[in-house]
Amino acid sequence: MIFREHMRWEMLRPEEFLARQNARPVVYLPMGLCEPHGHVAPFGLDTIKADWLCDMAAERFGGIVAPTMAYHVHEVGYHAPWLREVMGGVNPRLAALPAHLLLETLFYQFRAFRNAGFSGVVVVSGHHGSQEDLRMVAEAFSAAFPIDHFVRTDPELVAGAFTGDHAGRYELSQLLHIRPDLVAMDRAGRVRTDPLGRFAQNPDVAEASAGEGRAILDLSLRAIGDAVEAFGLRPSGEFVSMEGAARVWDAVAARRADWATAG
Repeated sequence: MIFREHMRWEMLRPEEFLARQNARPVVYLPMGLCEPHGHVAPFGLDTIKADWLCDMAAERFGGIVAPTMAYHVHEVGYHAPWLREVMGGVNPRLAALPAHLLLETLFYQFRAFRNAGFSGVVVVSGHHGSQEDLRMVAEAFSAAFPIDHFVRTDPELVAGAFTGDHAGRYELSQLLHIRPDLVAMDRAGRVRTDPLGRFAQNPDVAEASAGEGRAILDLSLRAIGDAVEAFGLRPSGEFVSMEGAARVWDAVAARRADWATAG
C-alpha cells in the first residue's frame, strides 16, 4: 500500500481533516504520468515517486495530501523530439494531456486549496520537463490571491547531489526503495531483443540500488521540509470566486505563446 490513508484528503473525515489542517495548514499535491519506463518498471513510476514523497512529507512535517493528479504534459515542447528518440516509432502507451488543460486544472486546484483553508501548497511532480510552466501557474495565482507555494519536480529537489534521468539509475533506485516488488531488473537486457525495443529505458538502469534510492528520497524530503518550514502560513483570506479566478487564468492563457510547453 502506497497511500498513508490518515494523510489523504479523500480518505479523511471532517474531524480528522480539520485537526490536521489546524495543526499545519499545508497541502501537498502529487503530480505524475503514465509513460514508458523501460521493461523493468511500471508505467506509473512518476506518480509513485510523487505519491510517496507527498505522503512521507505530510507524515513528517504535517499537513494533508491532496488527490493525485496522475496525468501530465507530454508530446509537446522538448518532450516531442525526446519521445521520438527513445521510442523509435513504438506506441508508448502514453497518458498525456494538452498543456493548456493540465495547467488550467492546476490553477483551479490552487483555488480549491485556498478556499478549503490551506495557507501553503507544495507541488511535487514526478514527471520532469514542464516545471517552469507549473511555477508560472503558481506565481500567477498567488500574485492575485496570496498563498505560500513550493513547486518542484523530484530531480530539482536533489539538484547538485544527484542527477535525474528517465528509467535509469536515478529513477529506478527510488523505486527499488519505495516499491521493489514493482521492479523486474532481470528484464533490463530486453532492449536488444524485444519488439518494443528500448521503450525509453536508460542504459545504466542495472546500476540502480535501493540504498541510493533511499539517499535520494531522504534528501528530497529534507528539501520539502525546509520549504514548509519557510512558509509564512498567513490566513487564506477571502473566498476566491470562479469568476475572479477565471479572470486571472484568462490573463495566463493569453500569454500561451510564452509557455515552455507551447507547441
